[in-house]
Amino acid sequence: MNKIFSQGKLLLTSEYFVLDGALALAVPTKLGQEFFSEEIIGRDSEIIWEAYHQDILWLKIKINYRNWTILETNLEDSAAFMVKVLQNVQDLSKIRFQSENSYFFKTNLQFPANYGLGSSSTLMNNLAEWAEIDAFQLNEMSLGGSGYDIAVAKEKSPILFQNLNGEKVFQKINFNPSFKNELIFIHLNQKQDSREGINHYRSKEKSPELIQEFSSITEKVLETDNLEKFSQLMELHEQKLANFLEMQPVKEKYFENCPVFVKSLGAWGGDFVMSAKFQDYEAYFLEKGFGDIFTYNDLIG
Repeated sequence: MNKIFSQGKLLLTSEYFVLDGALALAVPTKLGQEFFSEEIIGRDSEIIWEAYHQDILWLKIKINYRNWTILETNLEDSAAFMVKVLQNVQDLSKIRFQSENSYFFKTNLQFPANYGLGSSSTLMNNLAEWAEIDAFQLNEMSLGGSGYDIAVAKEKSPILFQNLNGEKVFQKINFNPSFKNELIFIHLNQKQDSREGINHYRSKEKSPELIQEFSSITEKVLETDNLEKFSQLMELHEQKLANFLEMQPVKEKYFENCPVFVKSLGAWGGDFVMSAKFQDYEAYFLEKGFGDIFTYNDLIG
C-alpha cells in the first residue's frame, strides 16, 4: 500500500482574525495523520474505508461510488460526511474514481481526536495529495475555514499565513525562538466546536485597524528574542481578543492565580492553551484538573 502523511498544526497568533486577513503564525505538530491507499483492479466501483484513532478502529464504510450509496457502515453521520468529501475528490480529480476499479483506504490519526490539532485538515491534505488535486479547493468545498491548517500540512513547516481577498498567501519560516524550551502547551480536556466559535466571531463588526493590530503582534512575535517580551505580546493578544469576542480569557476562567501568561490557541473554550514554565508548574496544572502538559519539543515538529 502507498502511504502519505500530514502533520497536525497549532495556530499561535491571530486566531479568528486570520479569516479576515490578519497575519498569522502557525506551527506543525510532530503527530499527524497517516493515509494508506490501494487500488484494486476490477469492475466493482467500491470504496472500503477504515479510519483509526491511535491505531483503534472507529469508522468503517463500504461505498459504491457509481451512485455514491453507502453499502455498510458503523457510523451513519461520519459515513455521510466521507461520501460528501469523496464526491468532491471525484469532481476535482482527473485520475481518481474515474474508472470501475475499487479502492481500499486506511487512515490513522496519531493524536486524540479531541485535541483539535487538525484531524480534518490532515485528512483533506492527504486526500488531495493522493488524488493530485488542490488541497485548499477540496477543503473549501468540504469544510471551509481560512486554510492556514492546510498550508501547514502542505509545507510541513512553521508558516506565516494571510487570507487576502480569498487568496491564500503563506511562506515557510524558521521559527525557532531561543526561549522555546520555556514554553508549554496544556490541553483543556475538551474539543471546541470551531464552527460555533467562527459564527460568534462573524456576528461581530470588525475594523481594518483591529485586523492590522493582530498582524502587528504576529510581526513583533517574530522579532522578539526573550520570553518576557513574548509573554507581554501573548497577554496583549489575549486581552484584545477577549474584548472583541466579549468572552472571558482562559486565564481568568481556569488559571486566575497562574504567575505567567496563559493564551488560548484556536477556537476559544477548548483545545490547547500555551503558557510558560514556572516552579512546580506540572503540579499546578494537574491540581487544576489538566494533566495533558507538553513541552515545545514534545509537541512541535
